[in-house]
Amino acid sequence: MAKTLTFGIMHVAIAFGVTYALTGNLAVSGAVTFIEPAVNTVAHYFFDRYWERREPGAKHKTLPQTGYGGDDLPLAT
Repeated sequence: MAKTLTFGIMHVAIAFGVTYALTGNLAVSGAVTFIEPAVNTVAHYFFDRYWERREPGAKHKTLPQTGYGGDDLPLAT
């Protein structure tokens, strides 16, 4: 979890820095810093839905069971 949080902070800092370097405007940089991840999250949701539908014959995802039995477990979709 620490790695994910650190990456998130780094992403926000980079987005702010790049936008500020391009515009020189703190307000625009702040807005882009928080709007871009929100838009990206929504786009990723629809991309995942599209990707799952185009997989031939895929009705559900599975993860390998590494404990008792060794069967694949279906994930909730």
